[in-house]
Amino acid sequence: MARYLAERQIEHFLPMYRTVHRWTNYRKAVLELPLFPGYLFIRIAPRERIRALELPGVLSLIGCGSNPLPIPAREVESLRSGLHLRCFEPHACLVNGARARIIAGPLAGMEGVVLRKNNSLRVVLTVQMIMQSVAVEVGADELESLNPALPTA
Repeated sequence: MARYLAERQIEHFLPMYRTVHRWTNYRKAVLELPLFPGYLFIRIAPRERIRALELPGVLSLIGCGSNPLPIPAREVESLRSGLHLRCFEPHACLVNGARARIIAGPLAGMEGVVLRKNNSLRVVLTVQMIMQSVAVEVGADELESLNPALPTA
């Protein structure tokens, strides 16, 4: 896919994460997998959407009807700059829970749902346009609660 996008001079970004997979024969392997399976971020002008839709494997663009809707550039750039600095993993999109804003680091300003996992604090960040979420490890001092009645740590 990257080759087809490059040939058409379409800027693209495929966020990846690393995970350890344990096979049934007790062997382990570190795999790099897409953070949002089935989704690829591209930057095109709305009038150029046909160039992307003609690519093999592309089913549709996120949007309303035939009009693509852009994901805010800040969300994509925050992911791009923060992927290598934090431990990301895919996570189910959560609706309920304490909402918080990250106040420090490359993801500052992003909002999500607070979650605890194995003695670590995580924030589940959702890209609303594609209804996909990821969980990222953060320190309690990097969060501010968006609901004063619910503490973040």
